Amino acid sequence: MRETVTVVPIRLLGDPVLRQAAQPVETFDAELRRLVADLRQTLDDSNGAGLAAPQIGVGLRVFAIHPKLSDGELDHLVNPQLTFPDEDEQDGIEGCLSIPGVYLDTKRRMNVTAKGFNVHGDPVQIVGSGLLSRCVQHETDHLDGVLFLDRQDVEGQRRIMSTLRAASWFDEVGGPEPVVKVSPH
Repeated sequence: MRETVTVVPIRLLGDPVLRQAAQPVETFDAELRRLVADLRQTLDDSNGAGLAAPQIGVGLRVFAIHPKLSDGELDHLVNPQLTFPDEDEQDGIEGCLSIPGVYLDTKRRMNVTAKGFNVHGDPVQIVGSGLLSRCVQHETDHLDGVLFLDRQDVEGQRRIMSTLRAASWFDEVGGPEPVVKVSPH
């Protein structure tokens, strides 16, 4: 029997779920496999690099990444824990499926090791640099209720918030006024 896979609507800036810290996954079951399958399908449909469970309204510590970023080795991670092997940083343009049409130069660490579990509960890790490192950090931030906007300087945050308020999709969300947070990473 094949599980149903769904393209799920992506939550937009202003939706409270995007600002809440996600809960650790405790049960590795059919429901988790369905969630990962939905994340994969929604990510594929959106042509993004990564997608975290809160972006589809699920407050669990799970994200999917585009298979090309990790050479097809691992396309998701459950309960990620990040470490950084060095202090090297990168600047680069970053966007977010929950903030359509916004691309900002964002500073991230160049190299990352992300340990966690696969959908079956087996321990796994992703070791990456460059774009893969950026994606893993971006998606883990989502699991902590942090958006890439939060990594901008104060003046940059002020400018982008006024631009976002004018975006055509912004009023559709109908949630509270977006806030800026500080990433724990």
